[in-house]
Amino acid sequence: MFFNQIRHNAAKNRKDNGLLYGSLVVAIVAFYTLLSLGNQDVIRFLETIESDAIQKLLALIPIVYVVSLFFVFFLVYFAYRYQLENRQKEFGLFLMLGMKRGRLFAMLMSETIWNSLVSILIGFPIALFLTEIVSLITARVAGLGIIGHRFTFSLTAIVGTIAGFFAVQIFAMLILSINFSRREPALLLSTNTAEKQSATSPKFAWLSFVLGLLLLGYAYYTGVKSLRTLDFVTVLLVLTTGALGTFLLYRGLGAFIGAYIRRKAPGKTGLFVFTGRQLQENVLSQYRSLAVASLLMLVALAAVSFGIGMMAGQSSQNVRSVDFAIIPQEENGGNEAVVEFLHSEKAQSLTGESYPMKLDSMSARFYDRDENGFTANAFSWDGLRSAMEKLPETEGKESMIDSFSDDHLPYLIALSSYNALLRSIDEPEIQLADNQVAMYSAMTGMPTFVPIMQEALELGANVRIDGQVYELKPQLYTNNVVADYAITIYAGLILSDENYTMFASEPERIFSWNLILKDELVEEVGLMQAILQMREILQETDLRFDTFLSSMGRNLFYMVTSSYLSIYIGVLFMVIANTVIGLKQLMQQRANKHRYQTMLMLGSNIEDLCKSARTQIRTFFGLGFGVAVISSVFAVWAMFTSFVRIPAGVSFDTILLFTAGAAMLIILVEWIYIHIVERASNREIQGLQVYEQG
Repeated sequence: MFFNQIRHNAAKNRKDNGLLYGSLVVAIVAFYTLLSLGNQDVIRFLETIESDAIQKLLALIPIVYVVSLFFVFFLVYFAYRYQLENRQKEFGLFLMLGMKRGRLFAMLMSETIWNSLVSILIGFPIALFLTEIVSLITARVAGLGIIGHRFTFSLTAIVGTIAGFFAVQIFAMLILSINFSRREPALLLSTNTAEKQSATSPKFAWLSFVLGLLLLGYAYYTGVKSLRTLDFVTVLLVLTTGALGTFLLYRGLGAFIGAYIRRKAPGKTGLFVFTGRQLQENVLSQYRSLAVASLLMLVALAAVSFGIGMMAGQSSQNVRSVDFAIIPQEENGGNEAVVEFLHSEKAQSLTGESYPMKLDSMSARFYDRDENGFTANAFSWDGLRSAMEKLPETEGKESMIDSFSDDHLPYLIALSSYNALLRSIDEPEIQLADNQVAMYSAMTGMPTFVPIMQEALELGANVRIDGQVYELKPQLYTNNVVADYAITIYAGLILSDENYTMFASEPERIFSWNLILKDELVEEVGLMQAILQMREILQETDLRFDTFLSSMGRNLFYMVTSSYLSIYIGVLFMVIANTVIGLKQLMQQRANKHRYQTMLMLGSNIEDLCKSARTQIRTFFGLGFGVAVISSVFAVWAMFTSFVRIPAGVSFDTILLFTAGAAMLIILVEWIYIHIVERASNREIQGLQVYEQG
């Protein structure tokens, strides 16, 4: 009998509190996805090339998990308190009928454990499915292809999820159950009353509202204009004024709603005034909850946007131009050993194209100093600097001009080598006239460098080498000339082979032999598997080599740590914020249910009251979400113009596309939460009708 009652009560609680249990299922999914990160395809791949970094990441996950449990605890505590307050008359009746307090306590704890088991049974299949989808999507975005994938079932992640989930729920319910089971029956049977409001004068409310707007405006402006330096005082000032402005805005929002109602009321009929006053009172009494929820949503939106931007930026850095670069070394046979390997049967079975890359510093004579510094007229960037100076003033322009001083000599690249690279990736070759050179740079990660340089080249720039002026072609070339993207060239010149021989320090020396894998091999087994096969063959030799894996692994690590974890935090905060707003709205409605009963006695019908409640719910959610959206626009703007730059080569349309997809998903989440709260609200109001008829 006791067990049947527990099951019945637990089922009724899940039905009446779908908002809570839906959030708990999401928390289970989030916890398992986080804890099983080490089993995903991308992480297994990264462990082969970035093992130290991956170990640091995996060591960070328990910390993130514990912090998540801390936030989820308050969510669970708040939600269970709402649930128990709704049932307090039921508990009072049990005690009046002779139920012992210990038995009541055992009943509440048993219901919690039973509902936790049901949530876990629902959540884990969803978590396993989503984990596989996330693993495949991450591999796809990273450019690894769907190869070598295996189904993952992490027992450690399951145990950690269950332990943390049960601990949070039982601890929260333990505190609440002790509190409710100790109350006297008369107190439990008493009618709930609306939360008391502190009296606030209209002038003070308007002052709070205006001051909140001013502080938010200041935080927006300062964040966009002054966060580039990441000065601690500036960051603290932006966070403080933004948070304080949000609280003051909501503190005075009730006065704004009241003024709106007074202005619109004469021309309105029906329950307009009732709906407005209910909403006004809800905002006045719950402004702190609204402000906290809005700030949580702001963090969620900013975190998701950050994750999307970093994912798009890092994935764009995995552009293949060279798969392997074999570096000749005299002690290992030099060029002859490399050529012998390239003609071997094993290498031929995997290699599509190979070519020598001639890359060198300028001849020693360009470094000879005289009493005035460097040799006069040996080399000068003067023509390029003059073109840059003609450009409009933009961020980074002056520092770029300063960086091209004449004592910073460029690297030189032979035209035949760079054209071989372009042919291997199906891009048009460079044609140089006798007095022409081409500008090269691998600094695509600097968002201001590429556009400034490209505009300067289009204006008509030149350099002077050994007293002769060479025109720079009006195009900047950025395809990486080596396999490892950690080796970057700030400024280089692509010269005809004749000029390269004249100006290079060791014109006959081959910097590396570059390899491109066969396209059909990559299509068949995927890029990661193809690179691993060639790497195994090279490791059997004494040759020194760099591989695209290093760049891919480095970028993937940044993508996983920044985007994955930030999106996880964003989703978690979004769930908490929406649950707080939804439960606060339902608690306020239940506390004021006598007003709905009064409206029924005055002639209102159920449909009108349900419509009034829906308007209150949607507006209440909109007030919390709307301020967060506006704040997030400036937060994201500040992020991507300061410490999180969109990498050069990343289309802003791509960022917008990803962000639009995320926005649609967030809107869907908001709609689901609003729909759940509306259903609970409708049941409350329809229950009043039954009560009235009884």
